[in-house]
Amino acid sequence: MTAEIVDTLPHRTREVKFERIQLSDGIHLAVRYWLPEDATENPVPAILEYIPYCTRDGTAARDEAMHPYFAGHGYAAVRVDIRGSGESEGVLLNEYLKQEQDDALEVISWIADRPWCDGNVGMMGKSWGGFNSLQVAARQPPALKCIVTVFFTDDRYADDVHYIGGCMATENPAWAFVMFPAMARPPDPALVGDSWRDMWTQRLEALTPWVIPWVEHQRRDQYWKHASVCEDFSQIRVPVYAIGGWADAYSNPVPRLLAGLDVPRKGLIGPWGHQYMHQAVPGPKAGFMDDTLRWWDHWLKGIDTGIMDEPQYRFWVQDSVRPNSCFEERPGYWACEPGWPSASIGETRLHLNANGLGETAESEQAYLIESPQTTGRCTPFMGSMGSGEPQDPSDQRADDALSLCFDGDVLSEDFAIFGAPVVELDLASDRPDGFVCVRLNEVLPDGASLQVTYGLLNLTHRSSHEKIEPLEPGKRYRVTVALNDIAHTFAAGSRIRVAVSNAFWPVVWPSPRPVSLFLFTGASTIALPTRKRRREDDAIAPLSPPKQSRVHPRSVVKEAEPVSARFTTDLVTGEQVFTYRIDAGTLRLDRNGWTFSSKNENRYFIHPDDPNSARMDLRTTDTYLREGQLDVRIEARQVMTSDETDFTIDADIEVYENSEMIFSREWHRRIPRDGV
Repeated sequence: MTAEIVDTLPHRTREVKFERIQLSDGIHLAVRYWLPEDATENPVPAILEYIPYCTRDGTAARDEAMHPYFAGHGYAAVRVDIRGSGESEGVLLNEYLKQEQDDALEVISWIADRPWCDGNVGMMGKSWGGFNSLQVAARQPPALKCIVTVFFTDDRYADDVHYIGGCMATENPAWAFVMFPAMARPPDPALVGDSWRDMWTQRLEALTPWVIPWVEHQRRDQYWKHASVCEDFSQIRVPVYAIGGWADAYSNPVPRLLAGLDVPRKGLIGPWGHQYMHQAVPGPKAGFMDDTLRWWDHWLKGIDTGIMDEPQYRFWVQDSVRPNSCFEERPGYWACEPGWPSASIGETRLHLNANGLGETAESEQAYLIESPQTTGRCTPFMGSMGSGEPQDPSDQRADDALSLCFDGDVLSEDFAIFGAPVVELDLASDRPDGFVCVRLNEVLPDGASLQVTYGLLNLTHRSSHEKIEPLEPGKRYRVTVALNDIAHTFAAGSRIRVAVSNAFWPVVWPSPRPVSLFLFTGASTIALPTRKRRREDDAIAPLSPPKQSRVHPRSVVKEAEPVSARFTTDLVTGEQVFTYRIDAGTLRLDRNGWTFSSKNENRYFIHPDDPNSARMDLRTTDTYLREGQLDVRIEARQVMTSDETDFTIDADIEVYENSEMIFSREWHRRIPRDGV
């Protein structure tokens, strides 16, 4: 379902295409905003989105689809570029710094003091904007009355793109590389005037690859605790609406917020990937703006919309389907819980026995796990970006064949779970380090294997992500692996499968050396959180259909290329390469002539027998054009490798103006491995 374009709204609106907010240190932030035409005479509440993705180009279409819609319903919708991004002055040195929060406090005060604002401000955002909505709320600015946080985390170490269960995610260097050339983007002279070159030069001189500190901090130290709101939920004292999606990498924080906060709060998880739900796949899509308007109206305008009379937690229970690397829709049904945790969630505990999954423990046996380093190719992405690319897990049979699998009996009736399955493993290792990956799959009657959820644990982090505890080779340990939260119905006729491996490339970086794990059956278990479908679930009103405002036209200067995601294997050497290539083409914004393009290629190398053959080679080319004023090309590359003792990072960037190189820089770092 495509979002309906809505041109007629309750309020006539106007757009302020560019304005500057002066901060106390003299830096100016770029702001673009929409508001009712009569807001100066009849002030309205404001909704702030505060991110570094450039409202001029990067999020222009998304901003235009959402923020005029809010304005048309009686709000000032304010979109601010963070310091050092887009057309904002200064430099952006890393994510979620205290400076970013300090600036946000001033931005909120500036908004509340505008003649068109009634003094009440809400804050919202997805991903980065979801993170900082929580972080800023914890700073308690007086004018901030509520927030909506979408695809976010409360724990920057354990549940973001950096580390998963103490294992280094390959998204750690990959996401750092996204931001590397982005920080070299020039501001548009048509907006900032003659200062654009000085602003740009300051950005280039401040450039550094963010991957370096992200790899240096391999434990959950103060670096990651900063801006992790789970450190003290009590600092958040405004109402919170938390939204996630099962296809996205950020589903776990929604129930954690519901359990940890002590303020009015709501939780919503749909089937979606990493886009706002009026645009995301897998569907069904829903009306993000209409749904959140009920929240804004309640908390910013004092209108009883009924939203706080509804159950606290609403979620999509996904049906059994055939595996597909790019789901357009996930069939299922909406369900609700009045609060979280819920006493109505049951538990089914199954033992990992030599004969498969069973309700009682059978005799103990030791099974060897020596997964080839190529195990994981059926899940090449941490989560789906929700934009229709092939990023969902494919049929898991190839990885199951390389893992130790435990299958249950054929189900005689549907079996639904909701929550985080927990696996307890009795195991031993021949090395002082290593990790374990556990996937929960549904095996369909024809043998196809659908990934339901998964979890990882760095075994040196079995007690804590802050203190490393090497394993004693040969000693038995009992470890707990929490899988990601999910709501799923295993269909009658299917089997439940638990697949255990000690490799999961290209999602996480391999162990420093080959590891042999021994898993002891009988004693090892999985606890499945169970929830049967209820009659009241069928009575839940559907979410409103997807709607949005009309986006300003843009011209295609050069067509985008089809996304390419493919594995190849060298038949001579055995090396496997995963290549992910996106060429977004070249676009020109018709209203203002700003022209830009982006082309990226990420390659992930591994040999099945050698964990230190792992290599990530990331390249990008970005261009920006303002006819007669600016013609820029940015070429960037980042390579990461490892040996038994160190990670090695090589990065370089070249910036061209009118085809002449005007700036270049290289970095080389060796960073000791620290239990990872």
